[in-house]
Amino acid sequence: MAGRLSKKDIEQFIADGFIRIDNAFPLQMAEEVVDILWKDIPFERTDPGSWTEPVIRLGMYTQRSFTDSVNTPKLHAAFDQLIGAGKWMPCQSVGTFPVRFPSRQQPNDTGKHVDASFPGHDPANYFEWRVNVKSKGRALLMLVLYSDVSENDAPTVIYKKSHIDVAKLLYKEGDAGLSFMALASKLHELPAREEVYATGKAGTVYLCHPFLVHAAQAHKGSTPKFMAQPPLLLRDELTIADSGAGYAPVEQAIRLALE
Repeated sequence: MAGRLSKKDIEQFIADGFIRIDNAFPLQMAEEVVDILWKDIPFERTDPGSWTEPVIRLGMYTQRSFTDSVNTPKLHAAFDQLIGAGKWMPCQSVGTFPVRFPSRQQPNDTGKHVDASFPGHDPANYFEWRVNVKSKGRALLMLVLYSDVSENDAPTVIYKKSHIDVAKLLYKEGDAGLSFMALASKLHELPAREEVYATGKAGTVYLCHPFLVHAAQAHKGSTPKFMAQPPLLLRDELTIADSGAGYAPVEQAIRLALE
């Protein structure tokens, strides 16, 4: 079937923790998204002198151009292959937008981290949200590019194969897992991993294992970067043992870490 992931793609996802999908959605859709976002940015689009902050954070958007961009047939087919048909929920929004601008100021959000997936004691406090070895609540991390992103345009830094290290760490913590901050504090203890930049044309989507370590960085280019990083939500939790029906690639990656 055209557009389906190859065996090599799936093997790369399991081993490295991510794959890149080019032309995951049309350029016109990306341009529509960026036009809407600019209306909520307190800078003048045509005046770089007005871009006085390194990051502007915008809320969740549910307009068709946003939701359609992460619900294309190409992406849905990939979700089925990586997670399993019927095991994930279609995105109803694309999450919040950290729009990054060229700036002399350093952004304050460039630390290594793993995105959390289920609430802790205070659901309103994201730093208390948690991650466990079955990735309760989250099937994938997605990096969705709505503008062209070169190495100078603050591409997200992906730490290749780091999902294996995180799975080993989380396994020791059982179903409770670790909070976002507790896990972040342990990442410096993990092995050094190759850095890969999430670059690409608008319409590119990186599908990442939920345990993949990643980080933002400062913008060194000239064009604002528009990227969303929504979760693909699970209907339940992943199965990493005693499955009678086999294991999806996202589960195989965790099992590989625990061998």
